[in-house]
Amino acid sequence: MNKALLLIGLLFTMSACQGKSEPIVETSENPEVVENKVNSGYKIGDEATDFKLENIDGNQVSLADYPDAKGFIVIFTCNHCPYAVAYEDRIIALDEKYKPLGYPVIAINPNDPEVQPEDSMEEMRKRAAEKGFTFPYLLDLGQEIYPQYGATKTPHVFLLNKEEGKNIVKYIGTIDNNYEDADDADVHYVQDAVDSLLAGNPIETETTVAIGCTIKVKD
Repeated sequence: MNKALLLIGLLFTMSACQGKSEPIVETSENPEVVENKVNSGYKIGDEATDFKLENIDGNQVSLADYPDAKGFIVIFTCNHCPYAVAYEDRIIALDEKYKPLGYPVIAINPNDPEVQPEDSMEEMRKRAAEKGFTFPYLLDLGQEIYPQYGATKTPHVFLLNKEEGKNIVKYIGTIDNNYEDADDADVHYVQDAVDSLLAGNPIETETTVAIGCTIKVKD
């Protein structure tokens, strides 16, 4: 009898393991600070190379266009992802607060618009106008920049600091610890990191797990 029950339990477990599972997002609201979960692109302390991508206004934008900036809050984001949408107002707030202090937001859409039509340049322009984006919203049309950075989700933040003419990566990860409700977030990773740079202090939390949707590429 025990053997029969054991066999039934084993078959049930195998069946459950074979079930279809398509997790496309990180669901933890408390991202752990763990280096081995961070992307395979840039690491903390690496120099980020410049890029030139098309903005929603039709102009090409690069980091070199901001000679007076102290650094950049580079955020890979998009239109369609509910996590990206949930963070839009917070991204606008980051730009409004830190651009005057030398750390502007540079938003980059890494998704292939043929795979995700909602993330086309036309739709980007519409969304930016609807939300009143105060920052460049660039399209990584050739999908060459996000792999260099190692972005894996939207949104995914890379905080850069200018040091001796180089853009050095100082923080990688999520914006805060509650994507669902900004008012309930009690750890603001990006804000804390920029504040530390402005104060000349070490950044306490340098990496977190990005919370969001997977980047859309052709099969």
